[in-house]
Amino acid sequence: MTAVRLHAGRLLRRIPIRQILVLLPLALVILVAVRHRTVLAEGIGHLATAKWPWLLAAAGATCLTWVAAAVTRQGAVVDRLPRLRLLVTQFAAGSANHLLPTGLGASAVNLRFMTVCGLPLARSSAALALYLLAESVARVGLLAALFIAFPHALQLGPLLPDGAWGPLLLVIGAVVVVVVALFALVRKLRTAVLSFLRTALGEARSVHTRPSRALALWGGSIAFPALQAAGLVLVGLALGLDVPPAHMALAYLAATVAVALVPTPGGLGSVEAALIVALVAAGGPVAVATAVVLAYRIITVWLPLLPGALTLGALVRFKVI
Repeated sequence: MTAVRLHAGRLLRRIPIRQILVLLPLALVILVAVRHRTVLAEGIGHLATAKWPWLLAAAGATCLTWVAAAVTRQGAVVDRLPRLRLLVTQFAAGSANHLLPTGLGASAVNLRFMTVCGLPLARSSAALALYLLAESVARVGLLAALFIAFPHALQLGPLLPDGAWGPLLLVIGAVVVVVVALFALVRKLRTAVLSFLRTALGEARSVHTRPSRALALWGGSIAFPALQAAGLVLVGLALGLDVPPAHMALAYLAATVAVALVPTPGGLGSVEAALIVALVAAGGPVAVATAVVLAYRIITVWLPLLPGALTLGALVRFKVI
């Protein structure tokens, strides 16, 4: 038995794990691109008919989202992170986020980056949770502010089929009941969660005792969804979508909040559908709204996907993550 274990250990050591990890993002990009080749072709066709100054501005807004993400990540920890590596990591994390479900890709990349930078795993996890909380609060806050400012801009009825609100609320209630029951009955789970919450609250208090970190955390959290919404608005202007810019921004925030819990890689498929429905609910024609969404996703997802995957591979190769 010992000899078998030694032989298995030698075989595992011979497997080029790091080389495989370097090539894995590229392979996933190719797979995703092949599966969505029809959407890609149609989106590129719409880009060819758009007004390029607006598209360039949309691309610039997309680039600034990586800066906003880097600022927010730094604001979530007291320790100083290497700025250039942090920014490059956000670019790579964006690619990983579109290859794995529900934001797991970006979270895994950033968690690994912080631990490589010397932060303990518990504090890195707490910083990640603080980032996600701040970004969610900022996104919902911006959505609420726009709803208050433009209460009739978006008709919520078309966002879900008739009769869907009841089952949706029942599902949400059932999930809450299950989570509470598990927390109350499973002692090990309760102990682990309480320990993590203590660490997270301590990290949050430390961050908010430093004004520069608090400003980076909340300023970046607000800037990130605002820049994403601005990108959609600029693409809408490029393609002549007859919807006021503030209403387009509201539609974007409503759609992204609605699909936040849909477990698809980077929201591929679900985000497109929700954005089209939201833009139509804001008063846009279906054909133009579809063209805007496809062009927007080309700029924000597909164009950065390959260079982001190559960057991710390079970061793994040079042990930055």
